[in-house]
Amino acid sequence: MNGVPANWEKHEMDTWEDDAADPRVCLICGDRATGLHYGIISCEGCKGFFKRSICNKRVYRCSRDKNCEMSRKQRNRCQYCRLLKCLQMGMNRKAIREDGMPGGRNKSIGPVQITDEEIERIMSGQEFKEEASLPEHTWSNNGDSSDHSSPSNGASEGNQPSPASTLSSNRSLEMGGGYTGAVRDQYINAPMNTPYQLLPHLFSYAAQSGLLAPQPRSLYPQSHPLVMQLVAAEDLTPLATPMLIEDGYKVTQVELFALLCRLADELLFRQISWIKKLPFFCELSIEDYTCLLSSTWQELILLSCLTIYSAQIFGDLADVTAKYTPSDEELQGFSEDSMELMERLIYLFRKFHQLKVSNEEYACMKAINFLNQDIRGLTNVSQLEQLNKRYWYVCQDYTEYKYPHQPKRFPEIMMCLPEIRFMAGKLVNVPLEQLPLLFKAVLHSCKSSFISNRTGNSPCMTTTGTSPGN
Repeated sequence: MNGVPANWEKHEMDTWEDDAADPRVCLICGDRATGLHYGIISCEGCKGFFKRSICNKRVYRCSRDKNCEMSRKQRNRCQYCRLLKCLQMGMNRKAIREDGMPGGRNKSIGPVQITDEEIERIMSGQEFKEEASLPEHTWSNNGDSSDHSSPSNGASEGNQPSPASTLSSNRSLEMGGGYTGAVRDQYINAPMNTPYQLLPHLFSYAAQSGLLAPQPRSLYPQSHPLVMQLVAAEDLTPLATPMLIEDGYKVTQVELFALLCRLADELLFRQISWIKKLPFFCELSIEDYTCLLSSTWQELILLSCLTIYSAQIFGDLADVTAKYTPSDEELQGFSEDSMELMERLIYLFRKFHQLKVSNEEYACMKAINFLNQDIRGLTNVSQLEQLNKRYWYVCQDYTEYKYPHQPKRFPEIMMCLPEIRFMAGKLVNVPLEQLPLLFKAVLHSCKSSFISNRTGNSPCMTTTGTSPGN
């Protein structure tokens, strides 16, 4: 198709690494290519554009003759023609993960040939309408062995470690259906010096749990006090940083940036205080908890903003950002990487808002994310691994008990953590001058859905000290 030779994929895959002196160009816009993306050689910009267009089911319009020039400078002027060329050159939409999360499917697949009729169905949105009538996909894998970008393989996109990165896949498969109450009880009850050998395979468990009817059961006696200890360590009071602006006041970029810095300072201070209140704080060495905090503070702040502080972040702070009007220069300088980051943050917000993560689940997620034994420079990895697994099981036990009719809830909650890590890593690399516009765009997009579903509380709906019987 379009002059693509039959052996194109093999030739490109074999010579990409060996021929660095001959830089490849994007087949869509002619910019410098960065690799094989969705089947064809393309740049990061076209890769991200294609992914956003397909994941978000975008339907574009061309104001000209549907034959606009595609170049590095012109590619943003007509999204219709850009997507059309992506499809014509063979970009494979089925290589994109259906849920928009990091990590593609079948990355070795080369360019695909589709008919003009198929292209027209995509461009007109007809194919998206038909897909919408099918059962909705969730984040859980449900046994789909074609997707390996999950916590089960130890890394998410960008080589970010996952919560379950210490599991042995062979041992996990050997477990089969052996994920029983007895095994879970072993992890919850075992003293800290007992060696842990197994960690549940998240997606095998998700597939099994989807086949089992929910069975009412009791909460493990040890789970409730462990969860309550974590909740007690949290500062659930509203943020103290003032986020009220007089009507008619125009917020400048500098003022909004200063406010974001003050919020970050307060949120970081709360994370430091939280660590000192953790039930296992005295068991950690100063070197280890310092190393953990320095590596995870961005993730902890992002997680808290999406959960317990979301009412203020997507309410009061959104009101402040609404009074900030970016200049033309700021708008033109907003990169495509920032655009993709914006859309992924919106997606993540909606996922958390849909789940309505409880305070207890949030406290467990935070502890699991903090106890990341894959961080370099730690002195007692085995101890952190034991703690991580303990709270993993505690969170699963509590979630299954509290939400028996949502068998996929625990896997979906745990699958938020790799995305949190990935997004936090991306956020710290955003140019400082782009942060005010990024926050304005994200908060503006999220506020409408937040207000329409708001019940007066943040997505963390459970109050501190909820008894297991409620």
